[in-house]
Amino acid sequence: MSVRHAVGLLLLLAAGLGPAWSQVEPPLTAGDSGSAAAKGETVVVVEATTDEAEVADLIAGFRAAHPGVAVSYTKMNSSRLYDGFVEAAAAGTGTADIVWSSAMDRQIKLVNDGYAARYVSPEAASLPSWAVWRNEAFGVTAEPIAIAYNKTLLPRERVPTTRAELIRSLTEQPEAWKGKVAAYDPERSGVGSLILAQDAEVTPRTWDLVSALGQAGVKLYTRTETMLDRIVDGEALLAYGVFGAYALERAKQDPVIGVVLPTDYTLLVSRIAFIAKDARHPAAARLFLDYMLSREGQARLASRSLTPARLDARRADDPVANAPALRPVSVGPELLANLDQIRRARMLRRWRRAMEGR
Repeated sequence: MSVRHAVGLLLLLAAGLGPAWSQVEPPLTAGDSGSAAAKGETVVVVEATTDEAEVADLIAGFRAAHPGVAVSYTKMNSSRLYDGFVEAAAAGTGTADIVWSSAMDRQIKLVNDGYAARYVSPEAASLPSWAVWRNEAFGVTAEPIAIAYNKTLLPRERVPTTRAELIRSLTEQPEAWKGKVAAYDPERSGVGSLILAQDAEVTPRTWDLVSALGQAGVKLYTRTETMLDRIVDGEALLAYGVFGAYALERAKQDPVIGVVLPTDYTLLVSRIAFIAKDARHPAAARLFLDYMLSREGQARLASRSLTPARLDARRADDPVANAPALRPVSVGPELLANLDQIRRARMLRRWRRAMEGR
């Protein structure tokens, strides 16, 4: 048994998930969802970390398919979403119906802590096996973590395509990169912490990369959009570890931005959705989740460069289709290890030492 699988098994046992499965109520199926309108549910409340512009086509398609159900969509950062949801659940007054976040580990914690309703969506069978956990957590997208760069200021021959090339360039030409590199801050960003943990799991050379970034005076951010802004205005030549979906979509509008999917390996992360156990509009929530996972809904996400989890909904020109060495981050209990406070503190201490060259 691998260390990773052993950790996952221990987490399951510690949480009592094995025996508890026989005690939970059977999951709802599509036939149980009924008509939202018939149940008097004329709205579905969605709280998410995805920008509204990125889901405009998805929401429009859902409204066309279900004209009797309005969509109340609120975008917020992952920390506010998580904290606000837990507070609403504790108050007992009902929560959002759909919770959809790119902070994969926090989503899995909410599911593991009993905040999600089990639902057998008829669309889930078309998702990859890594994208569904316990019929409660659903990976809606399969988005690459990429390198973005300024095409005007950084010649293509200088753009690294692997982490080894990036390390070599940063260490051999530190002055050329000084203050001109951007990355996520794993101490302030849940996504940044997730990316660091996944990179470190793939290769120990992650710490060499962190050291090289520190030597280059990397500037740290909490949002991909901000890093892309810094690239456009010339303050940054390159940003490591950005959401490929946002970078690719921005590149359509701004020719300054170039995007590379690393050829050594490209992490695929997912925006995980679940139906809240205390949803005020559960039937409408099931309709919305089904549409998110349907081929049509997934294709509408693809129209905004959000790579869908479903293979049959991806565009022919989707860069992920031809990317080598894709590594999907599985939707499942292994992600809980990222939230272990001792493990996280140890990782961040090592990150700080590497940034300082120690």
